[in-house]
Amino acid sequence: MSANRFFVSESGFEGDLVRLGAEQAHQVCHVLRLKPGDGIVVLNGAGSEFDVTLTTVGSREVLGRIVGTRQATGEPGVQIALFQGLLAREKFEWVLQKGTEVGVSRFVPVQTERTLLRARHIDDRKLVRWQRIVAEAAEQSHRGRVPQIEEAITWSQALSQLGGFDRALIASTSGETLTLNDALRLDGKTPRSIALLIGPEGGFSDAETAQARDSGGAVAVTLGPRILRTETAAIVAPALVLHILGQMQS
Repeated sequence: MSANRFFVSESGFEGDLVRLGAEQAHQVCHVLRLKPGDGIVVLNGAGSEFDVTLTTVGSREVLGRIVGTRQATGEPGVQIALFQGLLAREKFEWVLQKGTEVGVSRFVPVQTERTLLRARHIDDRKLVRWQRIVAEAAEQSHRGRVPQIEEAITWSQALSQLGGFDRALIASTSGETLTLNDALRLDGKTPRSIALLIGPEGGFSDAETAQARDSGGAVAVTLGPRILRTETAAIVAPALVLHILGQMQS
């Protein structure tokens, strides 16, 4: 059985000692019921992981000593930023969890023409909950970094960011589209950073798709002959992108 994994902030490292946060201490002590001498894996969120032997286990404090260090191996070599049209809470949280497991590096909630949830409804408590979801998913799936979650932005703000990526792809169910395979190999170069735009329930409007093409340089892509729900497309698309680019092999 693999050791339990925990992301720890920089402030939790003191030489070869590691101090877990309060919620992690509760989990170690009361849920996992680990004891001094047991081993865990600690990640610093910067690509390194550490074998740690627990020295103190309490409900409010867990300390351990680093006994081994190595590079984390769970990160894809291609960075995918998922620009996701805002969804209802359960669906968006599902996208965060499963997208993290698949390999998404950055989540950007976007308010589009057809989004039912407004950006003003996203408060600090919701962001904290989202961050906890992706951290736990990253630990479970053996990621080396916790994906970034940005504050919700407008459609025009999303378009302004697309030029910073090697490739921008917008999922579309109408008009002229390319397959993901063709879109990723347009210029014969392998993109290392990809903006992936997935619409809300109801998808992007034709005007938004045209704007993404004309203003953002995005390529409209199809995900196949079947129409997927937005939360399904948000997982299938990055998984296919990583597969096509050879990032799903162990």
